[in-house]
Amino acid sequence: MGLKIKPLADRVLIEPLEAETTTASGIIIPDNAKEKPQNGTVVAVGKGTKDDPITVKVGNKVLYGKYAGTELKLEGKDYLIMRESDILAIV
Repeated sequence: MGLKIKPLADRVLIEPLEAETTTASGIIIPDNAKEKPQNGTVVAVGKGTKDDPITVKVGNKVLYGKYAGTELKLEGKDYLIMRESDILAIV
């Protein structure tokens, strides 16, 4: 990826997965009722700190808290930047 952003210290940049648009039974979910996605793909990582090295890698699929991170838009795409400690699991 040619992103021009490099997270600092223990922060990671995540591209959230798209929210579900239909249910398993085929019901279409309107935009105002969609759940905020809680998983995504790591697209950039910082260098970590002396006490907390980074354990996730670019390309990892991760699960994070519903209200974790700060939303930002880069080159027309939505991303989240958050501390690695806000990531709950690698999926």
